[in-house]
Amino acid sequence: MMPVIFLAHGAPMLLDDAGWIGELAAWATRLPRPRAILMISAHWEERPLAIGATEPRPLIYDFYGFPERFYRLRYPSPGAPELAARVRDLLDAARIAHRDEPERGQDHGSYVPLLCMYPRADVPVLQIALPTLEPRPLYELGRALAPLAAEDVLIVGSGFLTHNLRAISGPTPRWARELDAWCADVIGRRDVDALLDYRAKAPGVREALPTHEHFAPVVVALGAGHAHAKVSFPITGFWFDGSLTRRSVQLDP
Repeated sequence: MMPVIFLAHGAPMLLDDAGWIGELAAWATRLPRPRAILMISAHWEERPLAIGATEPRPLIYDFYGFPERFYRLRYPSPGAPELAARVRDLLDAARIAHRDEPERGQDHGSYVPLLCMYPRADVPVLQIALPTLEPRPLYELGRALAPLAAEDVLIVGSGFLTHNLRAISGPTPRWARELDAWCADVIGRRDVDALLDYRAKAPGVREALPTHEHFAPVVVALGAGHAHAKVSFPITGFWFDGSLTRRSVQLDP
Protein backbone atom coordinates (compact mmCIF):
# COMPACT_ATOMS: atom_id res chain seq x y z
CA MET A 1 0.00 0.00 0.00
CA MET A 2 1.29 3.46 -0.91
CA PRO A 3 1.63 6.18 1.70
CA VAL A 4 -0.62 9.24 1.45
CA ILE A 5 1.14 12.59 1.61
CA PHE A 6 0.53 16.29 2.10
CA LEU A 7 3.26 18.66 0.98
CA ALA A 8 3.89 22.37 1.23
CA HIS A 9 4.50 23.41 -2.34
CA GLY A 10 5.85 26.95 -2.24
CA ALA A 11 5.57 29.42 -5.09
CA PRO A 12 7.65 28.95 -8.26
CA MET A 13 10.55 30.47 -6.27
CA LEU A 14 10.79 27.10 -4.52
CA LEU A 15 12.72 26.09 -7.65
CA ASP A 16 15.46 28.54 -6.61
CA ASP A 17 15.73 26.97 -3.15
CA ALA A 18 18.33 24.22 -3.49
CA GLY A 19 17.83 23.02 0.07
CA TRP A 20 14.08 22.54 -0.28
CA ILE A 21 14.49 20.94 -3.71
CA GLY A 22 16.90 18.48 -2.13
CA GLU A 23 14.49 17.65 0.68
CA LEU A 24 11.65 16.97 -1.76
CA ALA A 25 13.91 14.88 -4.01
CA ALA A 26 15.18 12.83 -1.08
CA TRP A 27 11.61 12.31 0.14
CA ALA A 28 10.61 10.95 -3.25
CA THR A 29 13.48 8.44 -3.25
CA ARG A 30 12.25 7.06 0.10
CA LEU A 31 8.69 6.58 -1.17
CA PRO A 32 7.63 3.45 -3.06
CA ARG A 33 7.56 4.04 -6.78
CA PRO A 34 3.97 5.08 -7.67
CA ARG A 35 2.09 3.75 -10.65
CA ALA A 36 0.36 7.13 -10.91
CA ILE A 37 -0.13 10.32 -8.87
CA LEU A 38 -3.45 11.85 -7.89
CA MET A 39 -2.91 15.52 -7.09
CA ILE A 40 -5.23 17.73 -5.02
CA SER A 41 -3.87 21.28 -5.12
CA ALA A 42 -4.93 24.40 -3.23
CA HIS A 43 -5.07 26.24 -6.54
CA TRP A 44 -8.09 24.55 -8.07
CA GLU A 45 -11.58 24.86 -6.66
CA GLU A 46 -14.60 23.71 -8.67
CA ARG A 47 -18.07 22.62 -7.68
CA PRO A 48 -19.01 19.95 -8.47
CA LEU A 49 -15.60 18.33 -8.24
CA ALA A 50 -13.77 18.57 -11.56
CA ILE A 51 -11.39 15.97 -12.98
CA GLY A 52 -8.59 17.48 -15.02
CA ALA A 53 -6.92 16.49 -18.26
CA THR A 54 -6.28 12.79 -18.77
CA GLU A 55 -3.79 13.48 -21.57
CA PRO A 56 -0.87 15.95 -21.58
CA ARG A 57 -1.99 19.58 -21.72
CA PRO A 58 -0.12 22.90 -21.34
CA LEU A 59 0.68 23.92 -17.79
CA ILE A 60 -1.21 26.72 -16.08
CA TYR A 61 1.04 29.59 -14.97
CA ASP A 62 -1.27 30.77 -12.21
CA PHE A 63 1.12 33.32 -10.69
CA TYR A 64 2.02 36.90 -11.45
CA GLY A 65 5.10 39.12 -11.37
CA PHE A 66 7.71 36.35 -11.36
CA PRO A 67 10.83 36.15 -13.56
CA GLU A 68 10.19 35.10 -17.14
CA ARG A 69 11.98 31.77 -16.73
CA PHE A 70 9.15 30.47 -14.56
CA TYR A 71 6.70 30.96 -17.43
CA ARG A 72 8.80 28.64 -19.56
CA LEU A 73 8.60 25.70 -17.17
CA ARG A 74 7.49 22.39 -18.65
CA TYR A 75 6.36 19.18 -16.99
CA PRO A 76 5.30 16.71 -19.72
CA SER A 77 4.08 13.90 -17.47
CA PRO A 78 2.00 11.14 -19.06
CA GLY A 79 -1.76 11.33 -18.83
CA ALA A 80 -3.70 9.04 -16.54
CA PRO A 81 -6.99 8.05 -18.22
CA GLU A 82 -7.20 4.74 -16.33
CA LEU A 83 -6.79 6.53 -13.01
CA ALA A 84 -9.46 9.04 -14.03
CA ALA A 85 -11.89 6.19 -14.74
CA ARG A 86 -11.16 4.66 -11.35
CA VAL A 87 -11.62 8.02 -9.61
CA ARG A 88 -15.00 8.44 -11.30
CA ASP A 89 -16.07 5.01 -10.05
CA LEU A 90 -15.01 5.81 -6.49
CA LEU A 91 -16.77 9.17 -6.53
CA ASP A 92 -19.92 7.58 -7.91
CA ALA A 93 -19.85 4.94 -5.18
CA ALA A 94 -19.59 7.71 -2.57
CA ARG A 95 -22.29 9.79 -4.30
CA ILE A 96 -19.91 12.69 -4.82
CA ALA A 97 -20.90 14.74 -7.87
CA HIS A 98 -18.19 15.30 -10.46
CA ARG A 99 -17.53 16.39 -14.02
CA ASP A 100 -14.64 16.34 -16.46
CA GLU A 101 -12.49 19.28 -17.56
CA PRO A 102 -10.39 17.55 -20.24
CA GLU A 103 -8.48 20.68 -21.28
CA ARG A 104 -7.41 21.70 -17.78
CA GLY A 105 -3.66 21.26 -17.30
CA GLN A 106 -1.71 21.17 -14.04
CA ASP A 107 -1.35 24.32 -11.94
CA HIS A 108 1.79 25.29 -10.04
CA GLY A 109 0.58 23.58 -6.86
CA SER A 110 1.06 20.36 -8.81
CA TYR A 111 4.01 20.75 -11.14
CA VAL A 112 6.32 22.84 -8.92
CA PRO A 113 6.74 20.12 -6.26
CA LEU A 114 6.65 17.35 -8.88
CA LEU A 115 9.55 18.97 -10.74
CA CYS A 116 11.52 18.48 -7.53
CA MET A 117 10.28 14.99 -6.64
CA TYR A 118 9.91 13.34 -10.06
CA PRO A 119 11.95 15.57 -12.39
CA ARG A 120 11.89 13.06 -15.25
CA ALA A 121 8.10 13.58 -15.52
CA ASP A 122 7.71 9.85 -16.13
CA VAL A 123 4.87 9.13 -13.68
CA PRO A 124 1.27 9.66 -14.91
CA VAL A 125 -0.43 12.54 -13.09
CA LEU A 126 -4.11 13.33 -12.66
CA GLN A 127 -5.27 16.48 -10.92
CA ILE A 128 -8.71 16.93 -9.38
CA ALA A 129 -10.32 20.02 -7.90
CA LEU A 130 -11.37 20.85 -4.37
CA PRO A 131 -15.20 20.83 -4.49
CA THR A 132 -15.55 22.78 -1.23
CA LEU A 133 -13.50 24.27 1.59
CA GLU A 134 -15.68 22.73 4.30
CA PRO A 135 -13.67 20.21 6.34
CA ARG A 136 -16.18 17.38 6.76
CA PRO A 137 -16.94 16.82 3.05
CA LEU A 138 -13.23 17.19 2.26
CA TYR A 139 -12.44 14.44 4.74
CA GLU A 140 -15.17 12.26 3.24
CA LEU A 141 -13.71 12.92 -0.21
CA GLY A 142 -10.42 11.57 1.07
CA ARG A 143 -12.18 8.53 2.49
CA ALA A 144 -13.76 7.89 -0.91
CA LEU A 145 -10.36 8.04 -2.62
CA ALA A 146 -8.57 5.92 -0.01
CA PRO A 147 -8.70 2.61 -1.97
CA LEU A 148 -6.27 4.11 -4.50
CA ALA A 149 -3.42 3.79 -2.00
CA ALA A 150 -3.72 0.01 -2.28
CA GLU A 151 -3.52 0.32 -6.08
CA ASP A 152 -0.05 1.90 -6.20
CA VAL A 153 -1.42 5.43 -6.57
CA LEU A 154 0.27 8.20 -4.61
CA ILE A 155 -2.42 10.55 -3.29
CA VAL A 156 -0.93 14.02 -2.79
CA GLY A 157 -2.48 17.02 -1.07
CA SER A 158 -0.58 20.19 -1.97
CA GLY A 159 -0.96 23.42 -0.01
CA PHE A 160 0.33 25.17 3.12
CA LEU A 161 -0.69 24.66 6.74
CA THR A 162 -0.11 28.39 7.25
CA HIS A 163 -0.56 30.86 4.40
CA ASN A 164 -0.41 34.57 5.17
CA LEU A 165 1.64 36.20 2.43
CA ARG A 166 1.78 39.54 4.25
CA ALA A 167 4.26 38.02 6.70
CA ILE A 168 6.18 35.86 4.27
CA SER A 169 9.60 37.09 5.45
CA GLY A 170 10.97 36.68 8.99
CA PRO A 171 10.85 36.80 11.86
CA THR A 172 8.31 34.00 12.13
CA PRO A 173 5.19 35.35 13.87
CA ARG A 174 4.01 33.71 17.07
CA TRP A 175 0.66 32.82 15.52
CA ALA A 176 2.38 30.88 12.72
CA ARG A 177 4.47 28.88 15.18
CA GLU A 178 1.43 28.15 17.32
CA LEU A 179 -0.67 26.89 14.42
CA ASP A 180 2.23 24.82 13.07
CA ALA A 181 2.75 23.20 16.50
CA TRP A 182 -1.00 22.60 16.86
CA CYS A 183 -1.12 20.88 13.46
CA ALA A 184 1.88 18.70 14.34
CA ASP A 185 0.15 17.61 17.54
CA VAL A 186 -3.34 17.06 16.12
CA ILE A 187 -2.20 15.32 12.94
CA GLY A 188 0.39 13.30 14.83
CA ARG A 189 -2.30 12.01 17.20
CA ARG A 190 -4.77 11.50 14.34
CA ASP A 191 -7.30 13.68 16.18
CA VAL A 192 -9.79 13.92 13.34
CA ASP A 193 -12.45 15.73 15.40
CA ALA A 194 -10.04 18.53 16.27
CA LEU A 195 -8.76 18.76 12.70
CA LEU A 196 -12.26 19.08 11.29
CA ASP A 197 -12.98 21.86 13.80
CA TYR A 198 -9.67 23.63 13.19
CA ARG A 199 -11.31 26.98 12.41
CA ALA A 200 -12.60 27.13 15.98
CA LYS A 201 -9.92 25.19 17.85
CA ALA A 202 -6.57 25.99 16.23
CA PRO A 203 -4.55 28.86 17.74
CA GLY A 204 -3.62 31.68 15.39
CA VAL A 205 -5.88 30.39 12.64
CA ARG A 206 -7.34 33.79 11.71
CA GLU A 207 -3.91 35.33 11.21
CA ALA A 208 -2.26 32.26 9.66
CA LEU A 209 -5.11 31.44 7.28
CA PRO A 210 -6.87 34.57 5.97
CA THR A 211 -8.34 32.16 3.41
CA HIS A 212 -8.57 28.38 3.73
CA GLU A 213 -7.84 26.85 0.33
CA HIS A 214 -4.23 26.05 1.25
CA PHE A 215 -5.27 24.11 4.36
CA ALA A 216 -8.00 22.13 2.59
CA PRO A 217 -5.70 19.56 0.87
CA VAL A 218 -4.37 18.27 4.20
CA VAL A 219 -7.92 17.41 5.24
CA VAL A 220 -8.37 15.36 2.05
CA ALA A 221 -5.04 13.65 2.69
CA LEU A 222 -5.99 12.77 6.26
CA GLY A 223 -9.23 11.28 4.99
CA ALA A 224 -7.43 9.25 2.33
CA GLY A 225 -4.95 7.98 4.90
CA HIS A 226 -7.54 7.32 7.59
CA ALA A 227 -6.61 3.63 7.87
CA HIS A 228 -2.87 4.31 7.89
CA ALA A 229 -1.21 3.79 11.25
CA LYS A 230 1.93 5.93 11.20
CA VAL A 231 2.32 9.71 10.83
CA SER A 232 5.63 11.43 10.09
CA PHE A 233 6.72 14.92 9.04
CA PRO A 234 9.43 14.55 6.36
CA ILE A 235 9.93 18.33 5.94
CA THR A 236 9.52 21.02 8.60
CA GLY A 237 10.63 24.61 9.23
CA PHE A 238 9.49 27.98 7.90
CA TRP A 239 10.21 29.32 4.43
CA PHE A 240 12.33 32.51 4.53
CA ASP A 241 11.99 32.22 8.33
CA GLY A 242 8.59 33.85 7.84
CA SER A 243 4.97 32.82 8.22
CA LEU A 244 4.85 29.89 5.77
CA THR A 245 5.46 26.54 7.41
CA ARG A 246 7.01 23.91 5.18
CA ARG A 247 5.61 21.14 7.39
CA SER A 248 4.68 18.19 5.21
CA VAL A 249 2.94 14.98 6.23
CA GLN A 250 3.35 11.32 5.37
CA LEU A 251 0.78 8.72 6.39
CA ASP A 252 2.13 5.18 6.20
CA PRO A 253 0.31 1.84 6.40
